[in-house]
Amino acid sequence: MFGGKIGLPELLIIAAIALLIFGPSKLADLGKGLGEGIRNFKSSVKEGEQGAEKK
Repeated sequence: MFGGKIGLPELLIIAAIALLIFGPSKLADLGKGLGEGIRNFKSSVKEGEQGAEKK
């Protein structure tokens, strides 16, 4: 229906709604937690690849 693409205007609307729902401080905490989760995931994948190479 919409082509399956999310552009900048849609992302801005989603961010504004999230800001209204969670507030600025809670949104910052959520962003920090998401960043840490992504970083941990990447390091785990890298460790898994290194472990597979050693076998």
